[in-house]
Amino acid sequence: MITACSDDDNATNNNNVTRAQVVENYADIVYQNYQDALDDAESLEVAVNAFTANPTQATFDAAKAAWKTSRESYGTTEAFRFANGPIDNDQDFEAPEGLINAWPLDEAYIDYVQASDAQYNGGIINNTELYPTITKQLLEELNEGEDEKSISTGYHAIEFLLWGQDITAPAANLPGQRPYTDFVDGGTAENQDRRRAYLNAAADLLIDHLTYLVDLWAEGGSYRNTFLALPEEEALQNIYLGIITLCSSELPIERMSVALENADQEDEHSCFSDNTHRDVYLNFAGIVNVYEGKYGNIDGPSLADLVKQANNSKYNDIENAIDAAEDDIEAILTPFDLAISGGPTSAEGAKVKVAYTQLIMLSQELLAGATASGITVNGIE
Repeated sequence: MITACSDDDNATNNNNVTRAQVVENYADIVYQNYQDALDDAESLEVAVNAFTANPTQATFDAAKAAWKTSRESYGTTEAFRFANGPIDNDQDFEAPEGLINAWPLDEAYIDYVQASDAQYNGGIINNTELYPTITKQLLEELNEGEDEKSISTGYHAIEFLLWGQDITAPAANLPGQRPYTDFVDGGTAENQDRRRAYLNAAADLLIDHLTYLVDLWAEGGSYRNTFLALPEEEALQNIYLGIITLCSSELPIERMSVALENADQEDEHSCFSDNTHRDVYLNFAGIVNVYEGKYGNIDGPSLADLVKQANNSKYNDIENAIDAAEDDIEAILTPFDLAISGGPTSAEGAKVKVAYTQLIMLSQELLAGATASGITVNGIE
C-alpha cells in the first residue's frame, strides 16, 4: 500500500483520522446524547402529568419507571460535564448542571422528612406562607438558595418526590417507600396539591434546561459553533479533560469512595430510588463512548483512533483497562447501598474499592494515551 504525503499537520501519522474529524464526531455525540436525554425527559413529564392528574398506584409506578428510563440517557452525558463546555464550566453560558443533576440533596428543603422518631413537616411544599404558589420560577430561584445541598430542581428533586427518603435498612433491599397517596387530596401527608404542583414544575423545568443544552449543541447552535472554532489542540484537550476528570475523581471518589468509606446510603448518587448502580455504570459508559467515538448509531473518528495511530501498544493498554473497569463495575453488588453497607473492609465493599481503583487506573491510561497522541491535558487533579 502506498501512503500519500500530506501537508495537513492535523492529520495523524497514517492519515486515517484527523484531529478535526475527531472533534466533529465528538460534537455529534454530545448533541445526540443530549437529544436522547431530552426525549426521555419529555416521556418522564408525560408520565408525571398523567400521575398528578390521576394519582393511583399504577400511574405512580409508571412515573417512577419513566424516571429510571430518563436516567439511562442522561447518565452517559456526564462525560461532557467537565470538558469546559456550557453544562458546567464555560463562563459565557448559563451552566445549568446545578439545576439538572445536583446532589446530594437535603430532603427537608423540599418536603417532610422523617427525623429520628418524629416527622419534620417542612420544606418548600409545606411552607405555604413563605411560598404561597409553587412555580417553575420559584423552584429555579430557590435552587442552592441556602447551601449546595439545598437542591430544589432536577432529576434528584423529582426522584425524592417519587420515592421519598430511603430509610429502610440496606439489607431490606428496598428503595424509598413514599406512598402515592401523598399526592391524593385527603390522603397521606398534607399539602397534596402543592406536592403535585411541585412535581409538575420540576419535570417541566428539566425539559427547559435540557432543551437549552440541545439547542447549544445542535447544527448551527451557538456553543457548537464556538467549540468547532477552537484550535484543535484546545478542543481535544477539553474532550480529554471531560472524561479524565470524571474517571479520575468525580466518579471513583465523589460517587463511589465517599459513600463506601462512610458506609452511608445517604451519600449515594440516586439514594432514593436505589438506582446508583446504573449511575456508576452509565457514567463509565459515557467515558468509553467519548474515547471510542461511539454512541447509538454514531461510530466515527475518535480519540482511540488517534492513540492507535500514534502508539498501538498504548491503545491496547487502554482497551485492556476499559475491559477491566467494566468487569469490576459489573461485579459490584446491587443495590449499591447494600454493597457499601459494610464499609471498605467488607467483602462487597472491597469489590467497590477494586472498581473505583480500576477507574482511577483507567484515567491514568487515558492521560498517557493523550500524551502519546501529542495532546497535553492540563487541569487534572
